[in-house]
Amino acid sequence: MISYWEQKNFLSYDIILIGSGFTGLSAAIHYKKKHPKAKVLILEKEIFPTGASTKNAGFACFGSLTEILDDLWTMTQDEVLQLVKKRHKGLTDIRKQFGEKALGYVPSHGFELLDEDNLPALDQMDYLNKILKKTFKADVFSKVKKHEKMGFSSAVKAVVENRFEGELDPAKYLNCLWEMASSLGVKILTGVSVVEIQRDSGLIIAENLGKSRIYEFKAGKIGICTNAFTKKLWPESEIKPGRGLILLSKPLEDKIPWKGSFHMDKGYVYFRQIDGRLLIGGARNKDMEKENTTDFEVNPKIKAHLVELAKEVILPGKNLDWEMEWTGIMAFGNKKIPLIQSIGERTAAAVRLGGMGVAIGWQVGKDLSKLLGGGN
Repeated sequence: MISYWEQKNFLSYDIILIGSGFTGLSAAIHYKKKHPKAKVLILEKEIFPTGASTKNAGFACFGSLTEILDDLWTMTQDEVLQLVKKRHKGLTDIRKQFGEKALGYVPSHGFELLDEDNLPALDQMDYLNKILKKTFKADVFSKVKKHEKMGFSSAVKAVVENRFEGELDPAKYLNCLWEMASSLGVKILTGVSVVEIQRDSGLIIAENLGKSRIYEFKAGKIGICTNAFTKKLWPESEIKPGRGLILLSKPLEDKIPWKGSFHMDKGYVYFRQIDGRLLIGGARNKDMEKENTTDFEVNPKIKAHLVELAKEVILPGKNLDWEMEWTGIMAFGNKKIPLIQSIGERTAAAVRLGGMGVAIGWQVGKDLSKLLGGGN
């Protein structure tokens, strides 16, 4: 049952964004900046963003050595270079926009551990540095001298450093977006699950979290920012969900002998230290078929693999007790290029961030805003 006042004031907007993660908030902010008098609403089915915006590992990264080399097998060199450039620009832009302190950003550099199988990647390091120099004006990758001092097991044959990467707190980033959106007058409704959209008319049918009421919202424009969950609203979209597991240890008794954001296995495994704890995640490639899901569950096979890596390779000889575990859901496709396109007279989508939402969510949201009439 809707009151006259609710119907008059709460159900009709100039633009409605579905999804309150980095992309949805960015799109709302950029649209509102261009159209200060516009009524802008974001709908979110959970209290916090559903997918991965605040469930990731907090890496301010744009691609490890082996990950970029692997991308060159499925994408052209120009596509890979443009994607790396977009990721780096995105990280630079949010640091300028919100400030490193507000984001919890630390320029601790990125690193990649290479085992025997991935050691040949070093032969391609000079090639990658050469093609990336136009963007970074300096060599991106370098081999760490005397990496044995970092305390990894003998299975690690080399460590590659990327001095342009760092770490941040994804929840602090989201808080920055919340504060900016609020200051501009953007409204956010949580606990609202969108059931159906009419792409040409702008009608949105939604239900509350308890599924006891149906609401009909009307929008001049609709932006879909639901990433891995997009097929519900856009069934024909080329979206493949990818679940990522993260484990967090209890505080360690001994000081961790390294700092920075680390990758292994073509970027599939990642780890860092946070508040004296080890955070490790990823490894969905060890059971890819089961991890192509939107279910928030822990895969025991992948958990066992991460626990073994932590104990045997990353911190050999250390006693590790695990305190927390959680999963986030990312979106992928045949290519890692974000999917930003119109899908109706009043509707457009900005999805498929390829596990790099921290780096590109701000720019992808801006691009969606432009597509929906939010200016240059």
